[in-house]
Amino acid sequence: MNKIYYTLLLLVVRLHALLPLRVLYVMSDILYPVVYYAVGYRKKVVRQNLRQSFPDKSEKERLVLEKRFYRHFCDFLVESVKQSNMTPQDLMDRSTIKNPEFLDAWAKTGRSAILMVGHYGNWEWFSSINFRLSDFAFGGIYRQLRNTVMDKLFMKIRSAYGAITIEKKQTLRELIKLKKSQQQVMIAFLSDQSPSRNNLHYWTNFLNQETSILVGAERIAKGVDFDVIYLDIEKVGRGKYSAEFKMITDDPKSTSEFEITEKYARLLEKTILRDPAYWLWTHKRWKHKRED
Repeated sequence: MNKIYYTLLLLVVRLHALLPLRVLYVMSDILYPVVYYAVGYRKKVVRQNLRQSFPDKSEKERLVLEKRFYRHFCDFLVESVKQSNMTPQDLMDRSTIKNPEFLDAWAKTGRSAILMVGHYGNWEWFSSINFRLSDFAFGGIYRQLRNTVMDKLFMKIRSAYGAITIEKKQTLRELIKLKKSQQQVMIAFLSDQSPSRNNLHYWTNFLNQETSILVGAERIAKGVDFDVIYLDIEKVGRGKYSAEFKMITDDPKSTSEFEITEKYARLLEKTILRDPAYWLWTHKRWKHKRED
C-alpha cells in the first residue's frame, strides 16, 4: 500500500514540478490564506516563538513578521516541489555562493569539513547539490521521517544531484568510513533543531532566551578532525538565495569544549536577525527548559 501511495505522490509532485516557478508562486499565493487563515498551521507555536524571541517588538510588528514568514513558508513548499525537476545549473543559478574563492582555497587543503547550516531561506537548495560539482564529495545528515512515504520522497529529491545522504543515527560510522577512504568530503549538519531530553548538554542565550544547542556536529568534528564551516544563507529575492562560507575552525581538536557550538549559535543568530521572516519558526524549538 505504501508503494502505491509513494508512486501517486511522486507523480503529483513531478507533474507540478513541470510548471514554471512563476506559476508555482501563483499557487503559493493561493496556498498562503489556506495555510495561515483556514488551517492555521502551527500558528500558536510560531506566535509563541516570535513573542519570546522579540519581546521588544510590538504585537503589530510581530504580526507583520508572522505573516511574512508564512508567505515565505508557502514559497518554500512550492520551491521544494520544483526542486524535483530542476537541473544542477538551475539550482546553482538560484542559490549562488558569494565567496567561491573560499571553496576553492579550502578544496586545495585536502581536508574534509562539517558544514553547519540552519533552517533558513531555502536550505534544501544548498544542501541537495554537490557544491559547484567540485572534486570533493558533498552530502548531508538527515533525520528519518516517521511517515515512510514522505521520507522516501524527500530522500529521492535530496539525492538526485549527487549529494551523499546519511541517516542521523549512522553519522559517526559513515564519517569514519569516509575518512578512512581518504576522500575529501563536506557534510552538512542542520544543527538548529531542539535536542532530545537526553541531549541537553549545552545552553546559551539565543534569540533572547536560554536555549539548548545540539553539540553532535562539534563532537564529531573533533572525533574525525574535520574543519567546521558555517553557511550564511540570505534570501535576496523570490526564488533567489545567496550564501557565504565562513570558517569556524580548521583545527577542531584545539578548541575548548562547546566553543564550536557557541560560535555556530552566534553566527546563526546573526543570520536570523538580519531578516527573521526566513527562519523556520514552526519548530517547537524551545520545548525544553534548563531546569529540566
